[in-house]
Amino acid sequence: MNASEPYSAAVGAGITIRNLTVTYHTDRGIFPALKDVSLDIRPQTITGFIGESGSGKTTLAMAIMNAIRTPGLIASGSIYTDGVGDVLKLQGESLRRVHGQHFGFVFQASSNSLNPLKRIGAQLLDLGRSHGIKDPRILLKEARALAERMGMDGDRVLTSYQHELSGGMRQRAGIIFALVLRAKVVILDEPTTALDMLSQQAVLEIIRQIHEERGLTSIIITHDMGVMAEIVQRVVVLYAGRVVEEGPTQDLLQRPRHPYTKGLIDAIPRITGDLAEAKPLAGSPPDLATVPTQGCVFRDRCSLRRPVCDLVEPLAQPAHGDGLVTCHGVNAHD
Repeated sequence: MNASEPYSAAVGAGITIRNLTVTYHTDRGIFPALKDVSLDIRPQTITGFIGESGSGKTTLAMAIMNAIRTPGLIASGSIYTDGVGDVLKLQGESLRRVHGQHFGFVFQASSNSLNPLKRIGAQLLDLGRSHGIKDPRILLKEARALAERMGMDGDRVLTSYQHELSGGMRQRAGIIFALVLRAKVVILDEPTTALDMLSQQAVLEIIRQIHEERGLTSIIITHDMGVMAEIVQRVVVLYAGRVVEEGPTQDLLQRPRHPYTKGLIDAIPRITGDLAEAKPLAGSPPDLATVPTQGCVFRDRCSLRRPVCDLVEPLAQPAHGDGLVTCHGVNAHD
């Protein structure tokens, strides 16, 4: 963003990820949190990352911004985004400038990213100064308008400390911080976790509206299939640090190809009908230390397991027209 024109319209940027591996160095050894991930995130779309806890959703999002911290390490790969190039080659001030101006991030627990000793408005001014915004009045006007669009009193939010806001208000304040600089790529980690159902719908609607108005590239990390169906255009399913399925939302939800995706959908509680139709996924997801080093990482929980699954990791193959799936038995349950 040009500091002299801080509120020119944002244009979403595409992201190309190739052969990305992220490892964590622990007392028990070196373990991959992401392994050989290759993925295209299309510009000006809302893409959802879904999977159980520990699947690699947040790690992938942080890697996209080159924001992995010790004991994590980006071991290999490249991440290209329009207007920036390979993000993994950026360091120091160049990387810091990209955070905020190109990437906006909403943390799952937004209160953890707020300074408890400063009012929200003062923190926004700090953010603006750090990114060369010369007119703080425009920044505060933008933040106030965003707050009011999300159903809050803009003046109250800007003059409050974090402890004076409810959990839901703090979460929405985190969204304001991610949007106020007009980033091109906005990543939201469980943006509706702290909200009741009505507030959740309001926040999803404002995310959708701003995404469309600004032509953003948006990434939503969630475990909620309902959020996926409500707002996301493409879904990326992760398991044990691998992308196991990806494609257009409606195609993937109506006709899942990977048994893990099908298991996630089958586990959704029903409001009406036979409650027994909701079936929990068998077994538990592996932690970093127990992910198999060869073969399919999902095989121990898979009803389609066959001998090849123990020896050979499945390769990505076309699915959903322009998506992908990684499963040796994909043709068997097509």
